[in-house]
Amino acid sequence: MSDALVYRRSVPRYLLARALGRLGVRHPPASLAPLRMEPFTARCPPGWTGLRTRLCGICGSDLQLLRGAESFLMEPYASFPFVPGHEIVADVADAPAGCGWTAGDRVVVEPVLGCVPRGLAPCPACARGEPNLCANFTRGNLAPGLSLGYTAGPGGGMAAGCHAHPAQLVRVPDGLDDRRAVLADSLACALQALLPNFPADDAPVIVFGAGVLGQHVVRALRALGSGARVVVAARHPFQRDAALAGGADAALLSPGRRELAEAAGGRFLATTLGGGQVEGGAGLFLDCAGGGDALQEGLVQLRPRGTLVLVATTGDAGPLDLSPLWFRELRVTGSSLCGTTEFRGTRERTTARAVRLLADRPDLWRDLVTHVVPLRDYVRAFRTASDKARYRSFKVAVDPRDGTDGPPS
Repeated sequence: MSDALVYRRSVPRYLLARALGRLGVRHPPASLAPLRMEPFTARCPPGWTGLRTRLCGICGSDLQLLRGAESFLMEPYASFPFVPGHEIVADVADAPAGCGWTAGDRVVVEPVLGCVPRGLAPCPACARGEPNLCANFTRGNLAPGLSLGYTAGPGGGMAAGCHAHPAQLVRVPDGLDDRRAVLADSLACALQALLPNFPADDAPVIVFGAGVLGQHVVRALRALGSGARVVVAARHPFQRDAALAGGADAALLSPGRRELAEAAGGRFLATTLGGGQVEGGAGLFLDCAGGGDALQEGLVQLRPRGTLVLVATTGDAGPLDLSPLWFRELRVTGSSLCGTTEFRGTRERTTARAVRLLADRPDLWRDLVTHVVPLRDYVRAFRTASDKARYRSFKVAVDPRDGTDGPPS
């Protein structure tokens, strides 16, 4: 037993955070959440490996949980109490004989808990290599949960140690340091959304949102050779600057509809009510911000038969005008977690693709982990991750070894 950050079910605290968000409190303190450092014994299912955590990133979904912004429909896919953290870089501590891993191997974790980690025969999705679409997230020899960090039992990355199935591990090459390796899961999620919808060079792309997901998308487009014009909508100047450094053709600060449309080659049409219409806009709109405003803007900014991809998670989107959806025969699709992707004739685990990109292009991903905070200071870590404008944060990681490998936050 060792200390871990533990999230326990508390409906009153969850609803309090949700109410504060609706009152305009953008950054509720982590101390309001049912989240505490306390002794926790992680259980190792049969055939799993033990891991010693090196770094664990704070994901946007972790922040949504603290804000009470998760969809109520997702409740069946978590079990309590759990140790948060699914963006894990770790050393293998112990491994079953013959599993392909040995103590001391440095790995990142593909956190999805599909049929194989659950000890079940593969469902059709898992048999296709798509565990992110598994039919059995609530079954098998594990408690319900989409991924590590949201399920009771094996633990998550915000602890000195946790467990993972051998099939979930991806080796970290020697030349890839922990600070970039901890980006593997968030980059894999961005690639899972981008690769099936990779744009033609003559189809302008709008990346709406310039947090870490938006930054990943811009860099992946350039690393993979896209010649499309890429326009980024950013909220903060440091996000705009990073998007331009990562390869965006234009990056605009909180642009209005006309400004965004014209940057992507579209034509703005004024309307008496409703904010205006756009003709001939982007071919691909990647929503990396989430929420109803982003979704509405995506529907308006697309050219006929364009594609809107929900990269960020959105639950309640509020009222929407869906007329562009039918008027322009748009395609709207989501992306969940990561599994495998086919790209340019090769099908591969998306996390493995992400690790390779991080290793091959250190110039593009060198500065996206902006803060590393000791796990014992988790309140500061979550505050830094949540208040991006104040701390100029992209990815914040916690170190359960109580060290830091980067500038102080």
